[in-house]
Amino acid sequence: MTDAESNLPPDEGPVTVSTMPPVTVPVATKRTWLVETALVMGVSLGESAIYSILSIIEKTTRHVALNQQTTSINSSVTPDRPWLDLAYQLAGVGFGVLPALLALYLLRRTGDEASIGFDLTQPWRDLGRGFALCVAIGVPGLGVYLAARALGLNTIVQPANLSAAWWTIPVLILLAVMNGVLEEVVMLGYLFNRWARAGWAPWVIVVVSAVIRGTYHLYQGFGGFLGNIAMGLIFGWLYLRFKRVMPLVVAHVIIDIFAFVGYSLLAPLLPWLT
Repeated sequence: MTDAESNLPPDEGPVTVSTMPPVTVPVATKRTWLVETALVMGVSLGESAIYSILSIIEKTTRHVALNQQTTSINSSVTPDRPWLDLAYQLAGVGFGVLPALLALYLLRRTGDEASIGFDLTQPWRDLGRGFALCVAIGVPGLGVYLAARALGLNTIVQPANLSAAWWTIPVLILLAVMNGVLEEVVMLGYLFNRWARAGWAPWVIVVVSAVIRGTYHLYQGFGGFLGNIAMGLIFGWLYLRFKRVMPLVVAHVIIDIFAFVGYSLLAPLLPWLT
């Protein structure tokens, strides 16, 4: 044995969980919750809001009236290759719902997941409230859209532009489910919990959430912006009252199913939709 080897500490074997030093978890502060929400929004709907702002700037600086421009949603990627297009659409649905799963994971880590009411414990009540809210929001929403178009404040929105295939309607329904889960779990269940932990007043949370909701719909025009702010205010107030996000998810999904599937079926018969 050399002198260098004799000065080495004795071999204590492999490092295991039991031999590792304890990790001190810092106490969450207001800043912690705000930073967390900023990061979650930065990889989800907050990112969409920024791109929507850029989109409306681009649209309003064209030499074409806003109501003469078209915004296409849910478009085919490879319309000439239906199976590849289906793969693209399913990938979009899968990755699109990930931020909601991230929000649920973060809520579970702090023991808050059950408090947002994203579960199947009240199926009939949630469905009933969701359908009622769909009627109350959907019909006036269509009126706001048509009025905004007439006033030159909104683009022509084409919400379903998938190529005709056997999977078109099922994929449109999946896209509607993705939108409902993503937006309501993140914008209501997650943000309301975290901002309340940060000490924000309920009315501030409702207003800020609604403005963000409107902002990531700005790509449609100012009608989409204002209409979704109104929807956000109503949904936020109802969430505080119901203490459950599920009926609002149901309402959002039904509204989008009518918009996506209804448009794909009725657009050829109703020229004023296009």
